[in-house]
Amino acid sequence: MSRQLTHGQSHASLLRDVSAAVAPVARSRLDAIVVPAARPASALQDVITLSATLSVPLVILCSRQAQVGQVVRRVERTFGARALVVDVPENYKLPYDAPLTSGPEFKMASAGRSSDLSAKRNIGLLLGRMRGWNKILFVDDDISQFNPWDVERLSGTLDRHPVASMVSRQFPDNSVVCHARRLAGFKQDVFVSGAALGVNLQQPGLSFFADVYNEDWFFFARHAAERSLPRIGEVRQAKYAPFADPGRADREEFGDILAEGLYALFESTPRWTFKEQLAAATRKSLWREFIEIRLETIEETIAALSQAQLSANPVEYLRMLDAHESLRVAEKRASSITPDLCVDFIQKWQEDELQWEQVLWRYTSELSDRDALAELGLQTWASCGYGVSARIEAQTNLQPTGTVG
Repeated sequence: MSRQLTHGQSHASLLRDVSAAVAPVARSRLDAIVVPAARPASALQDVITLSATLSVPLVILCSRQAQVGQVVRRVERTFGARALVVDVPENYKLPYDAPLTSGPEFKMASAGRSSDLSAKRNIGLLLGRMRGWNKILFVDDDISQFNPWDVERLSGTLDRHPVASMVSRQFPDNSVVCHARRLAGFKQDVFVSGAALGVNLQQPGLSFFADVYNEDWFFFARHAAERSLPRIGEVRQAKYAPFADPGRADREEFGDILAEGLYALFESTPRWTFKEQLAAATRKSLWREFIEIRLETIEETIAALSQAQLSANPVEYLRMLDAHESLRVAEKRASSITPDLCVDFIQKWQEDELQWEQVLWRYTSELSDRDALAELGLQTWASCGYGVSARIEAQTNLQPTGTVG
């Protein structure tokens, strides 16, 4: 497969835009909005307000700066909001064998990347299965400016599709390398992500979130390959400085190569089945080609930045210097990644999918919150909020339970 791949500016051809479709009202309700939270409770106000507006309960999975007690108080100050607020301990492990894609060789290739985002999203999937839920919406704790009508349409779309997502354009949800390309003057699109992702938990073939950068792209890879991944509406991601820490590019590069290479394969083989595409993704020649393309792309971006610096204002000049440094770090990491390592990851990812399927089969009964969290080994939690309709009237005076700390 010689030079059939490209490092594209957009993967929009893999999406299905259903923004104009009207969701069926009768079946559009979500069972929960799941928030993997690591920022302070104040960062959650928009999603708490969304919960109240739509009368959909929250599941807030807390770690780092997100403290259970503070989140509970913020939920209780928002009339109509309800939440199950759960503490996720540091180094928490799900109650099954660790995924092969979490192995030390991949951690090393990701510059020791440490994130509990994938674990929290997998908790959301398993908790939903245990509770007998049909549809959930994942929302990251840096996402805001929701259009409730778009959320309802997304939920309705889940009656016909296993997953559906929103896109964040302001601030763009991109990797460091993609942000650098935009800064250098190249066109750079934004793809959907797990930052605002609806999932139908009862659909067969439910995937999992691997512990690697771009874990969401792997989660909905089959649907992207089949060009059946719906995009509905837009949200806003909190702004950050992508070039402030060159280590960010180092930690992203392995996952970015894997995901961008896989999706480039999907785009270059539109008539292939997903099985055929996965088989191609286990060929070292494909990854040898794409790593070369990646390095050329980084070099092209560095050259364009150097040219753009000549006419940049002082603020942009400094940003371009930082971007240049980040790109050099990404380049060094990309140079160290081998085709064998990429093939090994893809193969282990597929083995993990089979294990995950077996795990899901164990969690199909309708458990209470307390029993489900005990099954997951999560012991510090609180249930809080107020009822807003007859359907939840029995929970109107529910007080926080569990251990709040």
